[in-house]
Parts: sequence; structure tokens; C-alpha cells
Amino acid sequence: MGLPTNRIAARAVIFRMAYVPMYRLILRDIRTQIDRGLLKPGDKIPTTKELADKYDTSPGTARKAVEILLEAGILEGRQGLGVFVPESQP
Repeated sequence: MGLPTNRIAARAVIFRMAYVPMYRLILRDIRTQIDRGLLKPGDKIPTTKELADKYDTSPGTARKAVEILLEAGILEGRQGLGVFVPESQP
């Protein structure tokens, strides 16, 4: 079995080989995008389905990453609208 050609999936395989849970990779990537300004205050993040497809994992794993970021105040959920980067970070 070779490494996937998809760059994100390849990173995921490498992280899995190092025993880093996939939800931590997703969580770290979202946090990095916020820190670098790629995701700005008010931006909507992809749905858990979209994250799961992007990282080649289950929606439950993607949901776990998002829930941790929601609990930490790094993201905010808006009923019926989705999950967004809040105007101010903790």
C-alpha cells in the first residue's frame, strides 16, 4: 500500500503512523488556518461531512474535532446556520 496522492490524505497516513488521532489532525489544521488568517472572524467552516471527505475519515471523527474547538471557544455554532470563526478568539 503506497501513500495516497491527495496531500491531506497523505499527511493523515503519516500522522496515523505516528499514532496521532485523526481528530487532532483536523483540529490542528483548523486552528492553524485561523492563526494564519486563512479563516477569518465570521468565516463559516466546512460541514462535518465536508471535513470527513477532505480528511478521508468518518463524520463522527470530524465532529469530535469541531466539538472540541466549540467547547474551547475557538469556533462558535449558530443554530441552523453552521459553525463559524467567532469575532474574538479566547
